[in-house]
Amino acid sequence: MWLRDEILKSIWHAFTALDLDQRGKVSKSQLKVLSHSLCTVMKIPHDPVALEEHFKDDDKGPLSNQGYMPYLNRFILDKVQEEFDVLEFNKMCWTLCYKKNISTKHLLISDNDAFKVWCIFNFLSEDKYPLIMITEEIEYFLRKLMEAIGSGWSEKFGDYKLQLHTKNNCLSAWELIEMLGLGHFSKSINKQTLSMGIGEVFQELILDVLKQGYMMKKGHKRKNWTERWFVLRPNSVSYYVCEDLVEKKGHIILDGTCCVESLPDKEGKKCLFIIKCTDKSFEISVSDKKKKQEWLQAIQTCLQLLRLGLPSPHREARLRRRELRQRQQTEEEDLTQKMKHLQTANENKQRQLEGMRKKMEEAAAKAAEEEHRRKQSQLDLQDRYRLDLEKEKMVRQQMEEQVAQKSSELEQYLQRVRELEDMYHRLEEALEDEKQAKQDEETMHNLQTRLLEEEAAKRAELEQIHLQQQRALSQTEAEKQELVAEQRLKERELQAAMLQLERLEGERLGALEQYQEVSRKLERAARKTKTWKDKVAKHEGLVRLIQPGHKGPQRITNWGPASFTDAELEMRKKSWQESKNQGAQAQ
Repeated sequence: MWLRDEILKSIWHAFTALDLDQRGKVSKSQLKVLSHSLCTVMKIPHDPVALEEHFKDDDKGPLSNQGYMPYLNRFILDKVQEEFDVLEFNKMCWTLCYKKNISTKHLLISDNDAFKVWCIFNFLSEDKYPLIMITEEIEYFLRKLMEAIGSGWSEKFGDYKLQLHTKNNCLSAWELIEMLGLGHFSKSINKQTLSMGIGEVFQELILDVLKQGYMMKKGHKRKNWTERWFVLRPNSVSYYVCEDLVEKKGHIILDGTCCVESLPDKEGKKCLFIIKCTDKSFEISVSDKKKKQEWLQAIQTCLQLLRLGLPSPHREARLRRRELRQRQQTEEEDLTQKMKHLQTANENKQRQLEGMRKKMEEAAAKAAEEEHRRKQSQLDLQDRYRLDLEKEKMVRQQMEEQVAQKSSELEQYLQRVRELEDMYHRLEEALEDEKQAKQDEETMHNLQTRLLEEEAAKRAELEQIHLQQQRALSQTEAEKQELVAEQRLKERELQAAMLQLERLEGERLGALEQYQEVSRKLERAARKTKTWKDKVAKHEGLVRLIQPGHKGPQRITNWGPASFTDAELEMRKKSWQESKNQGAQAQ
């Protein structure tokens, strides 16, 4: 079933190609042609009057895309009743837009490959306009392409990421086609191999081909085995004459009632399995057990997704990637908010330290002023002491004691000032350590996040492998038990057949001996009968008078023509039958 968001992306490309002035407006005549083409491809009747009625207030000037979108939804997309060829629809939109945006003559890829890359771009691009493909989806597409080609991952993509960073970490459809066509990541790959890789990724992402390959299928009428090319999609299994997909021979619709089961070997065919549907069952044979397990697992996955109502695996993966990006964006916003709070707290601490520094400077200034006043008072006192040394000796002693006391207090005060300066230096060092610790914490957090993601991916992969091994072991054990039971049953049947064969052989030998004995008795009886017949015929022929015979048809007997009358013949038959019965009873 087609999705409206994906259909609108192709239409957006066609509409943008018609917008020559890049003002978001297209003339009505061009919209009529576009609408008619869309209706033809999507198999709905075209109504030109509806377009005129929809834009009747703006008949002369260009039409805005905001006015065309309601018309598109109401008169075209909402009227689609049946399935249409989405590939043909995309080719129509591609034909309208690609010549106005890119030239493939100087590229390594053909027009058909460029069309496939364009379809893949529409599938992986973000659901916002203008359409762009972000760095993560570009990397996902390139990894699948390299995997399809069989080439290793290029480390140049890290440098290319830095270039994309200057372009807002995204590419348009035409930039993506040009990047592949110029061979930035496929210089050592020939054109044919690159085309095959693009085709394989296109089949998986766009045509929903989950698995394909040659297998043997048993016919429903003639019961013969024929090799066919099978193509598995999320809701169907199609089979063709060969892999060019030209001549389609049949179609298996998968739904919630279908099931797939393994079959034992029979009719000289190995690695059998059966797809059971509501009306038919399809017996299929593959070349080896590995392919059989892969096909069974792929079909069971499709049936499970259909029962759960989930989309195809690559569409589900695309949704998961988008959800993961949204979660990461939310976490980054939360982290940014936390960093802002920490920066605000740091600024508050800086202000507090600045206030403390100012207070320390004021205290130092006061101490210097006090020291200056003390020195001045000392000079005054010394002058006074010189003038009146003798008179004020006692007073001088008292003043010296006071000066000593004040000097001690001043020393204590200066010591306190030095301690405050030392504390200020330690606070600055603590602040630098705190900044370094935050940077280390952020680095460790990023490292732990990456390690956790890798661990989760490896754990999921190991769980998948473990589940596959368990399923394979359980299936192998079940097959082994079935083979053992079947072997025992065949051995019992063979023993019974051997016993029956021996009994029949004994009966046959007994019957053969009886037959030989009866044959010898019959031979002796025949010889005796012939001898007696000859004697009787001779005796009867001599004594019987010769009389004229009747004119009717002559009767032929063992004693010659017309030897006896009918009455005599009947009498001789009865006598011969009685003698025969007596001989059989005697035996």
